[in-house]
Amino acid sequence: MKKFKYLFFLICLGCSTTKVVVDFEPDTNFTKYRFFEFYEDSGDNLNDFDRKRITTAIQKELEMKGMITNAQPDFFIYFDAKYSEIQANNTIGIGLGSGGRNGGFGISGGIPIGGKKNNETIIIKFVDASSNNLVWEGSLLSAVKEKRSPQERTSYIDIVVRKILEEYPQKKTSKN
Repeated sequence: MKKFKYLFFLICLGCSTTKVVVDFEPDTNFTKYRFFEFYEDSGDNLNDFDRKRITTAIQKELEMKGMITNAQPDFFIYFDAKYSEIQANNTIGIGLGSGGRNGGFGISGGIPIGGKKNNETIIIKFVDASSNNLVWEGSLLSAVKEKRSPQERTSYIDIVVRKILEEYPQKKTSKN
Protein backbone atom coordinates (compact mmCIF):
# COMPACT_ATOMS: atom_id res chain seq x y z
CA MET A 1 0.00 0.00 0.00
CA LYS A 2 2.87 2.39 0.83
CA LYS A 3 4.47 1.79 -2.57
CA PHE A 4 1.15 2.60 -4.26
CA LYS A 5 0.95 5.86 -2.31
CA TYR A 6 4.40 6.96 -3.56
CA LEU A 7 3.65 5.82 -7.09
CA PHE A 8 0.46 7.90 -7.04
CA PHE A 9 2.46 10.90 -5.73
CA LEU A 10 5.01 10.54 -8.55
CA ILE A 11 2.27 10.22 -11.19
CA CYS A 12 0.53 13.34 -9.86
CA LEU A 13 3.79 15.29 -9.96
CA GLY A 14 4.45 14.05 -13.49
CA CYS A 15 1.01 15.22 -14.63
CA SER A 16 1.26 18.65 -13.03
CA THR A 17 1.94 21.70 -15.12
CA THR A 18 5.57 22.05 -14.13
CA LYS A 19 8.04 23.37 -16.66
CA VAL A 20 11.78 23.59 -16.50
CA VAL A 21 13.21 26.97 -17.47
CA VAL A 22 16.87 27.02 -18.52
CA ASP A 23 19.22 29.85 -19.38
CA PHE A 24 22.91 29.63 -20.22
CA GLU A 25 25.90 31.48 -21.61
CA PRO A 26 25.80 30.48 -25.31
CA ASP A 27 29.58 30.60 -25.87
CA THR A 28 30.33 28.19 -23.03
CA ASN A 29 32.06 24.88 -23.76
CA PHE A 30 30.20 22.66 -21.27
CA THR A 31 32.42 19.65 -22.01
CA LYS A 32 35.24 21.23 -19.95
CA TYR A 33 33.18 20.99 -16.75
CA ARG A 34 33.94 17.70 -15.05
CA PHE A 35 34.69 18.55 -11.41
CA PHE A 36 32.23 20.38 -9.19
CA GLU A 37 31.73 21.62 -5.64
CA PHE A 38 28.82 23.29 -3.83
CA TYR A 39 28.82 26.83 -2.50
CA GLU A 40 28.56 26.81 1.27
CA ASP A 41 25.66 29.26 1.27
CA SER A 42 23.52 27.18 -1.10
CA GLY A 43 19.96 26.68 0.07
CA ASP A 44 19.75 29.60 2.50
CA ASN A 45 15.94 29.53 2.27
CA LEU A 46 15.79 25.80 2.99
CA ASN A 47 15.89 23.84 6.20
CA ASP A 48 18.88 21.57 6.80
CA PHE A 49 16.96 18.45 5.76
CA ASP A 50 15.90 19.86 2.36
CA ARG A 51 19.38 21.32 1.81
CA LYS A 52 20.85 17.84 2.28
CA ARG A 53 18.16 16.27 0.05
CA ILE A 54 18.89 18.69 -2.80
CA THR A 55 22.67 18.35 -2.43
CA THR A 56 22.38 14.55 -2.55
CA ALA A 57 20.02 14.63 -5.55
CA ILE A 58 22.25 17.00 -7.54
CA GLN A 59 25.37 15.01 -6.73
CA LYS A 60 23.68 11.76 -7.78
CA GLU A 61 22.43 13.20 -11.09
CA LEU A 62 25.79 14.78 -11.99
CA GLU A 63 27.71 11.63 -11.10
CA MET A 64 25.43 9.73 -13.51
CA LYS A 65 26.61 12.22 -16.17
CA GLY A 66 30.26 11.40 -15.35
CA MET A 67 31.05 14.42 -13.18
CA ILE A 68 32.88 14.23 -9.85
CA THR A 69 32.91 16.25 -6.63
CA ASN A 70 36.38 17.72 -6.17
CA ALA A 71 38.14 20.26 -3.94
CA GLN A 72 39.60 21.87 -7.11
CA PRO A 73 36.38 22.21 -9.13
CA ASP A 74 35.80 23.40 -12.69
CA PHE A 75 32.48 24.87 -11.57
CA PHE A 76 30.57 25.64 -8.40
CA ILE A 77 26.93 24.85 -7.79
CA TYR A 78 24.51 27.17 -6.06
CA PHE A 79 20.91 26.16 -5.37
CA ASP A 80 17.99 27.69 -3.53
CA ALA A 81 14.21 27.65 -3.33
CA LYS A 82 11.54 30.33 -3.35
CA TYR A 83 8.09 29.89 -1.85
CA SER A 84 4.79 31.68 -2.25
CA GLU A 85 1.33 30.81 -1.01
CA ILE A 86 -1.38 29.75 -3.45
CA GLN A 87 -4.79 31.24 -2.85
CA ALA A 88 -7.31 28.43 -2.37
CA ASN A 89 -9.94 28.50 -5.11
CA ASN A 90 -11.68 25.34 -3.96
CA THR A 91 -13.95 26.12 -1.03
CA ILE A 92 -17.20 24.96 0.42
CA GLY A 93 -19.54 27.85 1.16
CA ILE A 94 -21.63 27.89 4.30
CA GLY A 95 -24.33 30.45 4.81
CA LEU A 96 -27.16 31.42 7.09
CA GLY A 97 -29.84 33.78 6.11
CA SER A 98 -33.06 35.27 7.23
CA GLY A 99 -35.31 37.62 5.46
CA GLY A 100 -38.48 39.31 6.19
CA ARG A 101 -40.62 41.81 4.55
CA ASN A 102 -38.34 44.81 4.98
CA GLY A 103 -35.14 43.37 6.45
CA GLY A 104 -32.59 40.69 6.13
CA PHE A 105 -29.66 39.11 7.86
CA GLY A 106 -26.96 36.82 6.48
CA ILE A 107 -23.67 35.21 7.40
CA SER A 108 -21.42 33.27 5.04
CA GLY A 109 -17.94 31.81 4.91
CA GLY A 110 -15.72 29.46 3.00
CA ILE A 111 -13.79 26.38 4.07
CA PRO A 112 -10.78 25.49 1.87
CA ILE A 113 -10.73 21.99 0.38
CA GLY A 114 -7.60 19.89 -0.16
CA GLY A 115 -5.24 21.53 2.32
CA LYS A 116 -2.89 24.44 1.94
CA LYS A 117 -0.60 24.51 -1.09
CA ASN A 118 2.45 26.58 -1.96
CA ASN A 119 4.28 27.47 -5.14
CA GLU A 120 7.84 26.23 -4.84
CA THR A 121 10.59 27.18 -7.26
CA ILE A 122 13.85 25.25 -7.06
CA ILE A 123 16.78 26.98 -8.76
CA ILE A 124 20.15 25.43 -9.64
CA LYS A 125 23.04 27.59 -10.90
CA PHE A 126 26.47 26.59 -12.25
CA VAL A 127 29.26 29.13 -11.87
CA ASP A 128 32.62 28.83 -13.65
CA ALA A 129 35.33 28.42 -11.00
CA SER A 130 38.04 30.33 -12.89
CA SER A 131 35.99 33.35 -14.00
CA ASN A 132 33.28 33.31 -11.29
CA ASN A 133 30.69 33.88 -14.05
CA LEU A 134 27.28 32.25 -14.17
CA VAL A 135 27.28 29.80 -17.11
CA TRP A 136 24.06 27.78 -16.63
CA GLU A 137 20.85 28.10 -14.66
CA GLY A 138 17.81 25.86 -14.42
CA SER A 139 14.63 26.23 -12.40
CA LEU A 140 11.31 24.51 -11.95
CA LEU A 141 8.11 25.96 -10.48
CA SER A 142 5.52 23.58 -9.05
CA ALA A 143 2.59 23.57 -6.64
CA VAL A 144 3.18 21.42 -3.57
CA LYS A 145 1.27 20.52 -0.44
CA GLU A 146 2.44 22.39 2.61
CA LYS A 147 2.43 19.27 4.78
CA ARG A 148 4.48 16.45 3.26
CA SER A 149 6.15 13.47 4.85
CA PRO A 150 9.97 13.20 4.70
CA GLN A 151 9.61 10.41 2.12
CA GLU A 152 7.32 12.57 -0.04
CA ARG A 153 9.78 15.49 0.20
CA THR A 154 12.71 13.27 -0.82
CA SER A 155 10.80 11.79 -3.78
CA TYR A 156 9.66 15.23 -4.88
CA ILE A 157 13.17 16.72 -4.71
CA ASP A 158 14.69 13.77 -6.58
CA ILE A 159 12.17 14.22 -9.40
CA VAL A 160 12.56 18.01 -9.58
CA VAL A 161 16.37 17.89 -9.63
CA ARG A 162 16.29 15.15 -12.27
CA LYS A 163 13.93 17.23 -14.46
CA ILE A 164 16.08 20.34 -14.13
CA LEU A 165 19.37 18.56 -14.83
CA GLU A 166 17.93 16.70 -17.84
CA GLU A 167 18.52 20.02 -19.60
CA TYR A 168 22.27 20.02 -18.78
CA PRO A 169 24.71 20.03 -20.53
CA GLN A 170 23.23 22.49 -22.93
CA LYS A 171 23.42 21.46 -26.56
CA LYS A 172 24.52 24.11 -29.03
CA THR A 173 21.83 24.85 -31.55
CA SER A 174 22.74 25.28 -35.20
CA LYS A 175 21.87 28.55 -36.89
CA ASN A 176 19.81 28.25 -40.06
